[in-house]
Amino acid sequence: MATPSTTSRIRRQLPTSPWLFAAPGLLVAGAFVLYPFVSTVVNSFTDRRTLVPGRFVGLANFRELLHDDMFWTGLRNSVLYVLGVVPALVVLPLLLALLVRRDIPGIAFFRSAFYTPVVASIVVVGLIWVWLLDERGLVNSLLETVGVGRIGFLSDQWLLLLSAMAVTVWKGLGYYMIIYLAALAGVPRELHEAAAVDGAGPVRRFLTVTVPAVRSTMVLVAALSSVAAFKVFSEVYLMAGPTGGPAGEDTTLVMLVQRTGTGLTGRVGYASALSVVVFAVTVALMLLVLRADRKEET
Repeated sequence: MATPSTTSRIRRQLPTSPWLFAAPGLLVAGAFVLYPFVSTVVNSFTDRRTLVPGRFVGLANFRELLHDDMFWTGLRNSVLYVLGVVPALVVLPLLLALLVRRDIPGIAFFRSAFYTPVVASIVVVGLIWVWLLDERGLVNSLLETVGVGRIGFLSDQWLLLLSAMAVTVWKGLGYYMIIYLAALAGVPRELHEAAAVDGAGPVRRFLTVTVPAVRSTMVLVAALSSVAAFKVFSEVYLMAGPTGGPAGEDTTLVMLVQRTGTGLTGRVGYASALSVVVFAVTVALMLLVLRADRKEET
């Protein structure tokens, strides 16, 4: 039995004990998340360069953005990437989850096969697709064999962007499939059985039972994929190269940040302003998705 002195000592220690357990995580978050974020915001109001501290210039960097053609090109490509990738990553993984959740022989192999691209390195995946879609790659060789002719997947502005979108969708299918599988596990079978008794076919059951049951998960997938698509870098960088494709027309905002803010003469202040814009747009995308979900609920 604890003595009164022991009890009072424990009470004195309790207010600080939770902070001691949380301290390591808070230190890591502060050093690698909070400090870089605050530093980026501060630098966005300066003309700092890689080797020059810089001075305060107010909103000059943001005003320059409005007159920068490459900024508008990057913004256009990033928005197009969201519009092209998000609908596919919301619908296709759901259909794939419905397919692989069936209890048939060998289905475990296909589940693993569909998830394999998720764990593969994006650099490896990007190089594989570059080899496949190159002008002398496997896909063009097959097209030439059947008489179609070679297609400039990596030399045409729009085909290159579409090819990068296809890689993003292909790599993300397995990840979002797992999320949908967890959501589908909570859908009662009785709902499907009742709909089947009423004469509903597979398509009607999908639209009236499955989709409403996993709608909140679809909103989550839309939010996650929107943010990831808007911040795309690796796929386009690997397929288009550091220059961002022909005349830089496939440059995304994150590629522009990397190109502007790195190197011995990198414009850190201007790149920080670009980063702030990327952050603001990603937050706006998430709020837009959540607001659309609330409107549907009402």
